[in-house]
Amino acid sequence: MPAVIMFRNGMHALLLRRCCATITLGRTQAKPSAQDEMQSELMRGQGSELYANCDYGMNDPYMPLEATRNLTGQALRIIAENRFPVHIITKSDLVLRDLDTLKQISQTYAAVSFTITTADDALGKKVEPGATLVSKRLAAMKTLAENDVLTGVTMMPILPFIEDSEENIRAIVEQAHANGARYILAAFGMTMRDRQREYYYTQLDRLFPGVRERYERAFGERYSAPANHPRQLEKLFHELCARYGIATHMPLYTLQKRMTQPSLF
Repeated sequence: MPAVIMFRNGMHALLLRRCCATITLGRTQAKPSAQDEMQSELMRGQGSELYANCDYGMNDPYMPLEATRNLTGQALRIIAENRFPVHIITKSDLVLRDLDTLKQISQTYAAVSFTITTADDALGKKVEPGATLVSKRLAAMKTLAENDVLTGVTMMPILPFIEDSEENIRAIVEQAHANGARYILAAFGMTMRDRQREYYYTQLDRLFPGVRERYERAFGERYSAPANHPRQLEKLFHELCARYGIATHMPLYTLQKRMTQPSLF
């Protein structure tokens, strides 16, 4: 998959077709040339299954720097001009700045997924320092839904011993439903590489005393750290989504829809 990167060491806008670019960890840098690269990729992708994905492999397409640089906003306008679909994953309500553009892209296909792993703002401040409050993300989701932009939740990662309670899963689904979510994509647990584990455990010691020891006993040095009773949580999750009419997968985009759409401009 190629990457047209708006921010180095940032959550990138990805054009998914072939492979990618080098990321330098440790700081965030804007990449002004990304728009030209994106335009070139989209022109080559006309008539193909190419689509744009504002993904969260490293950071967020609406990180604080985006408020002044507007690189994601510019990229979305290019996507709209070329009538390509897009999927955005974010923790920020700054996405509403680009509402008009997203409404245009929705004539082809646009989806905005908000990462939400707790419905509680106080807990959210601990596990997602610097991110937009969960309540503000939910309000942004409601605004998108009211403007007929497809929106939902990425409910991952669910942190073991912190977020993996039935009460938390129930609260997320209920709040998502109340604010117009059409789908929730869930994964019950998390992963940790060596350096990630070292940093994460340091934060556990600071914010959740005693929880680190539970991780060490349960997971050791393993990469995967599943939630407690994941099958029980998944069963509850699917029951709640069925009750509220929320899909547990993304509504499909088809190339034929884009090929039959008139130009937006």
